[in-house]
Amino acid sequence: MQTQLAAFIRDTPEGREAEEILRKCVHCGFCTATCPTYQLLGDELDGPRGRIYLIKQVLEGAAPTEKTRLHLDRCLTCRSCESTCPSGVHYSRLLDIGRHVVDARVPRHGSEALTRRALREFVPRPTLFGVAMKAGQAVRGLLPRTLKAKVPEPRAAGQWPAPRHPRRAIALAGCAQPAMAPSINAAAARVLDRLGISLVEAAGAGCCGAVRFHLDDQDGARTDARRNIDAWWSEIEAGRVEAIVMTASGCGVQVKDYGHLLQHDPAYAEKARRVAELTRDIGEVVAAEADALMAVLAARDLPRQTLAWHAPCTLQHGQRIRGTVEGLLAAAGFELAPVRDAHLCCGSAGTYSILQPELSERLRTNKLDCLLEGGAGMIASANIGCISHLQAGTATPVRHWIELVDQRLAGKPA
Repeated sequence: MQTQLAAFIRDTPEGREAEEILRKCVHCGFCTATCPTYQLLGDELDGPRGRIYLIKQVLEGAAPTEKTRLHLDRCLTCRSCESTCPSGVHYSRLLDIGRHVVDARVPRHGSEALTRRALREFVPRPTLFGVAMKAGQAVRGLLPRTLKAKVPEPRAAGQWPAPRHPRRAIALAGCAQPAMAPSINAAAARVLDRLGISLVEAAGAGCCGAVRFHLDDQDGARTDARRNIDAWWSEIEAGRVEAIVMTASGCGVQVKDYGHLLQHDPAYAEKARRVAELTRDIGEVVAAEADALMAVLAARDLPRQTLAWHAPCTLQHGQRIRGTVEGLLAAAGFELAPVRDAHLCCGSAGTYSILQPELSERLRTNKLDCLLEGGAGMIASANIGCISHLQAGTATPVRHWIELVDQRLAGKPA
């Protein structure tokens, strides 16, 4: 795609990156076939190709409008289009650049601006979010339906094994997951402990930065990244940890991008690159120990159970991890029900379910229909956002897959 960027961005790092991405696009339209919002709305401007045209026009000097911003806001950043694109167009990075420029030129006002600001300041603070979540859980039965759907029932974490192995890894606690599902990281710690790896959390680490980044606070997201790097660096520098483990795939895709996020920061660029190299999804870590896992599972005599696997977009399109968790679940004694349109987003997408509730609920309904039509008695996923969003729409249990493997390793049906 030929382009002539305007002077305001032409010679900037963002401009050079945008131009490189734009030049890869060949207008083929394959991306529209796998875009969830295009499938729902049927509008070219609510698909990747149309949004690329809008961003190109703005970067070439056209004045954006609220309509421009609306079409960009409706994008889930699911990156399904990137999995489909034959030319390797890195659409999500172009979208980040375009959104940043449009938001600066078309300011938000009123309740929309207030809601986004509240999300930026509230969700990434684990202590504040945790207090609010506990309060919500205490009165959950009295909450209105829409708010109750955002407050999962409390779950006990269970025992976290004390560090005892020479092999060590660091887990990111994150911002929302410790309050919503503390059982996930604890289950990961128990599974890895059985496989000879001690999992610990580092004091001082917090939100990965994805919430702020996707709400157009890119500087705030870089601050979050630097804080996490500082929290982990002494252990990394001393060679005491072999991986930074992500149990939320949304956090994983963000932390794996730290090298790009901080590439122009002379104090952090190299550290960020090293952190990104060490970052592994929990599925990658467990799969690397498949022989040890199978040895433990061989001693269990449990009935096979049927479940539906929902691969989060951040896992299958962002991190490009496909088939890994499915293999682990099969090895743990689960039968995976077939899932139609498995590549499509469930509608969670970080804060999307709050900012675009109508589209989000339509996507969730479609996703649950696909997940449950095979008769599965439970749903497994790999991201806290997807898990809580799906659970709000069904009575069928929705769990993180590592919790299910943990139960099987303990000799208990899931």
